[in-house]
Amino acid sequence: HDMDLVMAICNPVIVLSEGRPLAEGPPDIIRKDPRVLSAYLGARHA
Repeated sequence: HDMDLVMAICNPVIVLSEGRPLAEGPPDIIRKDPRVLSAYLGARHA
């Protein structure tokens, strides 16, 4: 996915993990959400 594009044009952003909603909110909050960071980058980034 082109996440820069998604974050630029979508508000709210809804993040799915294993087909289920994980987080929803404005891009600036989603970028920092520990659940999103852990799911997509691994626990060490959260």
